[in-house]
Amino acid sequence: MIRKERRKRKEGGVEEEIDFKSIEKKWQEEWEKNKIFEVKGAREKKKYYVLEMFPYPSASGLHMGHALNYTIGDIYSRFMRMQGFNVLYPMGFDSLGLPAENAAIKAGKNPRGYTEKAIKNFIKQMKELGLSYDWSRVIETHKPEYYKWDQWIFLKMYEKGLAYRKKAPVNYCPKCKTVLANEQVHNGKCWRHKDTDVEIRQLEQWFLKITEYADELYKGIDKLKGWPEIIKKLQKNWIGKSHGTEILFEVIKPEGKKESWKIFTTRPDTIFGVTFMVISAQHPKLMELVTKEQEEKVKKFLKKIKSVSEKEMEELEKEGVFTGSYAINPVNKEKIPIYAGNFVVADYGSGMVMAVPAHDSRDWEFAKKYNLKIKEVISGGNVKERAFIGEGVLINSGQFSGMKSERARIEISKFLEKKKLGKRTTEFRLKDWLISRQRYWGTPIPVVYCEKCGVVPVNEKDLPVELPEKVKFGEGNPLETAKNWVWVKCSKCGWKARRETDTMDTFVNSSWYYLRYTDPKNNKEIFDKKKSEYWMPVDQYIGGAEHACMHLIYSRFYYKFLRDLGMVKGDEPFVNLFNQGLLHGEDGVVMSKSRGNVVLPEEVSEKYGIDTARLFLVSQASPDKDISWDENGIEGSLRFIKRVFDFVVNFESGKTSELVESKLNKAIKEITEDIKNFRYNLAVIKLREFFDNIPEEEISKKDFGTFLKLLSPFCPHIAEELWHKLGNKTFISLESWPKDGKINEKLLKEEKQIERIVVDIRNILKILEGRGEGGRVVKIFAIPSEISLYEKGKEKIEKKTGLEVKVLSIKDAKKFGEKVVKAKPGKPGILIG
Repeated sequence: MIRKERRKRKEGGVEEEIDFKSIEKKWQEEWEKNKIFEVKGAREKKKYYVLEMFPYPSASGLHMGHALNYTIGDIYSRFMRMQGFNVLYPMGFDSLGLPAENAAIKAGKNPRGYTEKAIKNFIKQMKELGLSYDWSRVIETHKPEYYKWDQWIFLKMYEKGLAYRKKAPVNYCPKCKTVLANEQVHNGKCWRHKDTDVEIRQLEQWFLKITEYADELYKGIDKLKGWPEIIKKLQKNWIGKSHGTEILFEVIKPEGKKESWKIFTTRPDTIFGVTFMVISAQHPKLMELVTKEQEEKVKKFLKKIKSVSEKEMEELEKEGVFTGSYAINPVNKEKIPIYAGNFVVADYGSGMVMAVPAHDSRDWEFAKKYNLKIKEVISGGNVKERAFIGEGVLINSGQFSGMKSERARIEISKFLEKKKLGKRTTEFRLKDWLISRQRYWGTPIPVVYCEKCGVVPVNEKDLPVELPEKVKFGEGNPLETAKNWVWVKCSKCGWKARRETDTMDTFVNSSWYYLRYTDPKNNKEIFDKKKSEYWMPVDQYIGGAEHACMHLIYSRFYYKFLRDLGMVKGDEPFVNLFNQGLLHGEDGVVMSKSRGNVVLPEEVSEKYGIDTARLFLVSQASPDKDISWDENGIEGSLRFIKRVFDFVVNFESGKTSELVESKLNKAIKEITEDIKNFRYNLAVIKLREFFDNIPEEEISKKDFGTFLKLLSPFCPHIAEELWHKLGNKTFISLESWPKDGKINEKLLKEEKQIERIVVDIRNILKILEGRGEGGRVVKIFAIPSEISLYEKGKEKIEKKTGLEVKVLSIKDAKKFGEKVVKAKPGKPGILIG
């Protein structure tokens, strides 16, 4: 049953109920019927593109944590729309992925129905939150008309050599039965199944050559002026640009065959101190270096290896095993052993590193554990106790001994280049993006394997390659069970060919979705260039900081690739980025369905009204800070909305005084800046402060309407209702944002002084009450120049304190026998008796 709020009215006022549910439904229907948030690419109007990271549509639907995220963007969109911008504010669904597939496996049904039911519920809930999305532009990544263009981009990358296949060590989750990216592996466990050890497997996989753009991605970070510094720092660290030298080491394989390996180092000055080499335990060529004598030991060691991310790899206990093979140090021809180790990344450089235990802490730890030689080549430390990693003078380094290490790095690099044994280069930590997933509910990779032609890309005219409906869920990859789908004719020779049964990582779908919103119904091309040129880049992007090193880097890569195809202009997709905070339940833990601490929007709407919730969510703190759900707090927001509603029901228009006009203009000025800079909590405080003073003063209908405009981005349903109660016929959501005017600072300063003395009098009364004393009269002893100010404010002081007020000059204090009373500018003496 809908709760209707009933309030006591001032004497002579009309009593009215606030039926929040009916008001919300009424205006949601009016907005939709009149399509007021549908936007056209009107080129004569300045555009503004606001976008939140689109959600995965889970079956559990939205909770108030989601409501906070979307309210942040909605407030901003409504504000910019009223500022006169042509605002694009769309919503869609990142609807492919494992959760739907896992649910399908449990139910034994295709995930399509599960997904579309969840999307329907999400849209219903979002509309009930009053979000001003352009629902005519909805995109859903599981629809063939969307993922057709995922496949088109893949084919373009394949043409340019940026999509390729290779055998590589991969993280494999036996529960998900799919490959995981490094970022999806936490402490050697699957990010979804935290109790499942991830295995290392060597599989043929599809990669996107993001490293081709590594340098541009790195350099472009400094141009992202509207991004949080922490996100830029995380991206720089993830891409990891290093300047160093690539040195050729001769590797002697078990059968005596010699092979040159390029070994990257940032410290060529330590090359004379190399006493062993370490190859990644995950390297595909590892077993080629293992002798028969060491084979059993190496295999035993490899069974212990668990997949971890690079960050976790740094924290592991360093372990390894001798391969039986050796390398030759190019500068002194020393024969040095090659170990397999758990701390070297397979795809950084060549996947093998030169170890200098005297001058690298990790190598020193490894050398001590396996009793390997430690050779000091830079003076300045005690390498028996720990590695010396600082700068110094070279020793035991042949012709370079006596040289400072900084200069030695240059001279040794020159020496290696002259001898054709190395070259100076730049290396990046960023790896090529592994996109293959052995699952059903993803974008099919548009290639076939022909016995005669090999890998053959699907013709563009045959896109999309659609997911088959009839598959078996259970063990392994469901697509392999759709035999009629798997086996096709080769488009080149007509011979029997097999489709690729891997699907794409879902981060592919979200790497360009922001572009599709500019032209979502185009069936002939990915989007119209003129439309994307008008709308792009996204002016304000909103989403979680957890996406810093995946989605946000992948999106920048895709945008640059599409730019190079001539599809888009500019270098970056997102001008400004805002990271929202998280909503915690009343138990202090982040709100989550799995924790059972969620509050549902439907429940809140029923009890308080959704505008009350919106106002509360942004009142507690800046939107980038974490906040907690608090029933007492939302009751405070409800009381405020009731007072505003009550005021309009009993509204009598009057003439706005100069003081109220100044307060209103000051509020407009400050609230505008606060919303523009996401200081929503401060904007709400100023709205409340202004309204608190209105009942004491007269205000015109026009000026109160201005207050409602300031309120409308936060409480859109209530603002529309009250706007019409004032007799207006237009949508307040489409009204122009107020412009500030004249502010009489002298009047405002005087008003503050009156407010300050009221607070002081109330504080004194509390002290007197504590002593069992009281008073009926307050004497205010002011300096002569301020007497008229307090005389003018006398009525207000009496009304707020309940005392009779007498305003006197401080010079007259002695006449009344008040010797201890003191006064100074803005701080009169106060006596209560």
